[in-house]
Amino acid sequence: MGSVLTAIRQYIQLEDNEEVLIAGLFHERHFAAGEHFLAEGDVCRHVAFIETGLMRYYLNDDGQERTIFFSQENEFVCNYQSFLPRSSSRVAIQALEDTTLSLIGFDDLQILYARVRQGERFGRLAIEHVFVSALEQLRSLYTDPPEVRYRRFLDGFPGLAQRVPQYYIASYVGIQPQSLSRIRRRMTDKG
Repeated sequence: MGSVLTAIRQYIQLEDNEEVLIAGLFHERHFAAGEHFLAEGDVCRHVAFIETGLMRYYLNDDGQERTIFFSQENEFVCNYQSFLPRSSSRVAIQALEDTTLSLIGFDDLQILYARVRQGERFGRLAIEHVFVSALEQLRSLYTDPPEVRYRRFLDGFPGLAQRVPQYYIASYVGIQPQSLSRIRRRMTDKG
Protein backbone atom coordinates (compact mmCIF):
# COMPACT_ATOMS: atom_id res chain seq x y z
CA MET A 1 0.00 0.00 0.00
CA GLY A 2 2.91 2.33 0.62
CA SER A 3 3.77 2.29 -3.08
CA VAL A 4 0.32 3.62 -4.02
CA LEU A 5 0.64 6.42 -1.51
CA THR A 6 4.12 7.27 -2.80
CA ALA A 7 2.75 7.43 -6.37
CA ILE A 8 -0.15 9.67 -5.35
CA ARG A 9 2.27 11.93 -3.43
CA GLN A 10 4.09 12.58 -6.71
CA TYR A 11 0.99 14.54 -7.73
CA ILE A 12 -0.39 15.93 -4.45
CA GLN A 13 0.38 16.29 -0.74
CA LEU A 14 -1.47 13.97 1.64
CA GLU A 15 -2.36 14.36 5.28
CA ASP A 16 -2.21 11.36 7.63
CA ASN A 17 -6.00 10.92 7.78
CA GLU A 18 -6.15 11.03 3.96
CA GLU A 19 -3.55 8.27 3.74
CA VAL A 20 -5.68 6.11 6.05
CA LEU A 21 -8.76 6.79 3.90
CA ILE A 22 -6.92 5.93 0.68
CA ALA A 23 -5.51 2.72 2.17
CA GLY A 24 -9.07 1.62 2.94
CA LEU A 25 -10.26 2.29 -0.63
CA PHE A 26 -7.70 0.07 -2.37
CA HIS A 27 -7.56 -3.72 -2.17
CA GLU A 28 -4.88 -6.09 -3.35
CA ARG A 29 -5.29 -8.78 -6.01
CA HIS A 30 -2.83 -11.16 -7.63
CA PHE A 31 -2.82 -12.08 -11.33
CA ALA A 32 -0.90 -15.04 -12.72
CA ALA A 33 1.17 -14.56 -15.88
CA GLY A 34 -1.24 -14.74 -18.81
CA GLU A 35 -4.31 -13.81 -16.74
CA HIS A 36 -6.39 -10.84 -17.87
CA PHE A 37 -7.04 -7.78 -15.73
CA LEU A 38 -9.47 -6.75 -18.48
CA ALA A 39 -10.81 -8.91 -21.31
CA GLU A 40 -12.01 -7.45 -24.60
CA GLY A 41 -15.74 -6.73 -24.38
CA ASP A 42 -15.77 -6.38 -20.58
CA VAL A 43 -16.22 -3.11 -18.72
CA CYS A 44 -13.09 -1.88 -16.93
CA ARG A 45 -14.26 -1.59 -13.33
CA HIS A 46 -11.00 -0.65 -11.58
CA VAL A 47 -8.00 1.60 -11.75
CA ALA A 48 -5.06 -0.44 -10.55
CA PHE A 49 -1.59 0.31 -9.30
CA ILE A 50 1.10 -2.25 -10.11
CA GLU A 51 2.92 -3.24 -6.93
CA THR A 52 4.92 -5.95 -8.72
CA GLY A 53 4.76 -7.33 -12.24
CA LEU A 54 4.10 -6.28 -15.79
CA MET A 55 0.95 -5.71 -17.87
CA ARG A 56 0.34 -5.47 -21.61
CA TYR A 57 -2.48 -3.58 -23.34
CA TYR A 58 -3.54 -5.01 -26.69
CA LEU A 59 -6.24 -4.89 -29.37
CA ASN A 60 -7.54 -7.79 -31.41
CA ASP A 61 -7.50 -6.61 -35.02
CA ASP A 62 -9.01 -9.16 -37.43
CA GLY A 63 -7.68 -12.04 -35.34
CA GLN A 64 -4.24 -10.47 -34.92
CA GLU A 65 -3.19 -9.08 -31.54
CA ARG A 66 -1.68 -5.62 -31.65
CA THR A 67 0.21 -4.55 -28.51
CA ILE A 68 -0.42 -0.87 -27.78
CA PHE A 69 1.16 -0.25 -24.37
CA PHE A 70 2.96 -1.72 -21.35
CA SER A 71 2.69 -0.85 -17.66
CA GLN A 72 5.08 -2.02 -14.97
CA GLU A 73 5.83 -1.62 -11.28
CA ASN A 74 4.84 1.70 -9.71
CA GLU A 75 2.50 2.65 -12.56
CA PHE A 76 -1.26 2.84 -12.80
CA VAL A 77 -3.12 0.58 -15.20
CA CYS A 78 -6.63 1.10 -16.56
CA ASN A 79 -8.55 1.41 -19.81
CA TYR A 80 -10.00 4.85 -19.15
CA GLN A 81 -12.08 4.72 -22.37
CA SER A 82 -14.04 1.92 -20.71
CA PHE A 83 -13.68 2.88 -17.04
CA LEU A 84 -14.93 6.48 -17.18
CA PRO A 85 -18.12 5.97 -19.26
CA ARG A 86 -18.46 2.38 -17.94
CA SER A 87 -18.67 0.94 -21.45
CA SER A 88 -17.34 -2.27 -22.97
CA SER A 89 -13.66 -2.30 -23.84
CA ARG A 90 -12.00 -2.98 -27.18
CA VAL A 91 -8.67 -3.15 -25.34
CA ALA A 92 -7.55 -6.14 -23.30
CA ILE A 93 -5.04 -5.86 -20.45
CA GLN A 94 -3.04 -8.97 -19.59
CA ALA A 95 -0.42 -9.83 -16.99
CA LEU A 96 2.86 -10.79 -18.69
CA GLU A 97 4.35 -11.87 -15.35
CA ASP A 98 2.86 -12.83 -12.02
CA THR A 99 1.53 -9.44 -10.95
CA THR A 100 0.21 -7.90 -7.74
CA LEU A 101 -2.18 -4.96 -8.13
CA SER A 102 -3.79 -2.55 -5.71
CA LEU A 103 -7.29 -1.91 -7.09
CA ILE A 104 -9.79 0.89 -6.61
CA GLY A 105 -13.29 0.79 -8.09
CA PHE A 106 -15.16 3.64 -9.74
CA ASP A 107 -17.31 4.50 -6.69
CA ASP A 108 -14.34 4.38 -4.31
CA LEU A 109 -12.35 6.61 -6.67
CA GLN A 110 -15.18 9.14 -6.46
CA ILE A 111 -14.86 9.00 -2.66
CA LEU A 112 -11.11 9.66 -3.00
CA TYR A 113 -11.82 12.65 -5.24
CA ALA A 114 -14.43 14.05 -2.82
CA ARG A 115 -12.79 13.39 0.55
CA VAL A 116 -9.09 13.90 -0.15
CA ARG A 117 -8.35 17.62 -0.08
CA GLN A 118 -6.54 17.60 -3.46
CA GLY A 119 -8.13 14.38 -4.73
CA GLU A 120 -9.65 15.87 -7.87
CA ARG A 121 -6.33 17.55 -8.67
CA PHE A 122 -4.64 14.16 -8.44
CA GLY A 123 -7.18 12.69 -10.87
CA ARG A 124 -6.74 15.53 -13.33
CA LEU A 125 -2.93 15.41 -13.26
CA ALA A 126 -2.85 11.61 -13.62
CA ILE A 127 -5.22 11.68 -16.62
CA GLU A 128 -3.27 14.56 -18.20
CA HIS A 129 -0.14 12.40 -17.98
CA VAL A 130 -1.94 9.48 -19.68
CA PHE A 131 -3.35 11.80 -22.37
CA VAL A 132 -0.02 13.40 -23.28
CA SER A 133 1.69 10.00 -23.36
CA ALA A 134 -1.00 8.57 -25.67
CA LEU A 135 -0.75 11.55 -28.04
CA GLU A 136 3.04 11.23 -28.19
CA GLN A 137 2.80 7.51 -28.92
CA LEU A 138 0.26 8.15 -31.70
CA ARG A 139 2.38 10.91 -33.23
CA SER A 140 5.43 8.67 -33.19
CA LEU A 141 3.57 5.83 -34.87
CA TYR A 142 2.63 8.11 -37.78
CA THR A 143 5.81 10.14 -38.16
CA ASP A 144 8.82 8.23 -36.83
CA PRO A 145 10.61 5.43 -38.69
CA PRO A 146 10.59 2.00 -36.96
CA GLU A 147 14.14 2.34 -35.59
CA VAL A 148 13.21 5.61 -33.85
CA ARG A 149 10.04 4.01 -32.43
CA TYR A 150 12.14 1.13 -31.08
CA ARG A 151 14.62 3.55 -29.49
CA ARG A 152 11.65 5.38 -27.92
CA PHE A 153 10.45 2.05 -26.53
CA LEU A 154 13.90 1.40 -25.01
CA ASP A 155 14.04 4.91 -23.53
CA GLY A 156 10.42 4.96 -22.35
CA PHE A 157 10.48 1.47 -20.83
CA PRO A 158 14.00 0.93 -19.45
CA GLY A 159 14.73 -2.72 -18.76
CA LEU A 160 11.57 -3.99 -20.42
CA ALA A 161 13.33 -5.39 -23.50
CA GLN A 162 14.60 -8.23 -21.27
CA ARG A 163 11.17 -8.90 -19.73
CA VAL A 164 8.89 -8.74 -22.78
CA PRO A 165 8.82 -11.26 -25.64
CA GLN A 166 10.25 -9.72 -28.81
CA TYR A 167 7.04 -10.30 -30.81
CA TYR A 168 5.14 -8.07 -28.36
CA ILE A 169 7.78 -5.37 -28.71
CA ALA A 170 7.64 -5.66 -32.51
CA SER A 171 3.85 -5.33 -32.37
CA TYR A 172 4.12 -2.27 -30.12
CA VAL A 173 6.63 -0.64 -32.49
CA GLY A 174 4.35 -1.48 -35.43
CA ILE A 175 6.64 -3.88 -37.33
CA GLN A 176 7.14 -7.60 -37.92
CA PRO A 177 9.46 -9.53 -35.53
CA GLN A 178 11.96 -10.09 -38.36
CA SER A 179 12.22 -6.33 -38.92
CA LEU A 180 12.83 -5.81 -35.21
CA SER A 181 15.65 -8.38 -35.35
CA ARG A 182 17.28 -6.43 -38.20
CA ILE A 183 16.93 -3.14 -36.31
CA ARG A 184 18.46 -4.67 -33.17
CA ARG A 185 21.34 -6.12 -35.22
CA ARG A 186 22.04 -2.72 -36.83
CA MET A 187 21.99 -1.03 -33.44
CA THR A 188 24.41 -3.62 -32.03
CA ASP A 189 26.74 -3.20 -35.03
CA LYS A 190 26.74 0.59 -34.55
CA GLY A 191 27.03 0.37 -30.82
